[in-house]
Amino acid sequence: MIEVSGLLGLVLLVLVIWAIVSTVQSRASTAAKVVWIVVLVLLPLLGFILWLIFGPRASR
Repeated sequence: MIEVSGLLGLVLLVLVIWAIVSTVQSRASTAAKVVWIVVLVLLPLLGFILWLIFGPRASR
């Protein structure tokens, strides 16, 4: 069970880092970026789900 939870934790870490990088590259205001990064760091799973639904997207 430790291996499974460790793997899931690693996957969540990668997804949160991807969300943070995408947020930094977005066209959102600085305040919005800071709020999203704080939410992602403090509440990784819930923050990532909220970011997927409501978060800013990276500029292309």
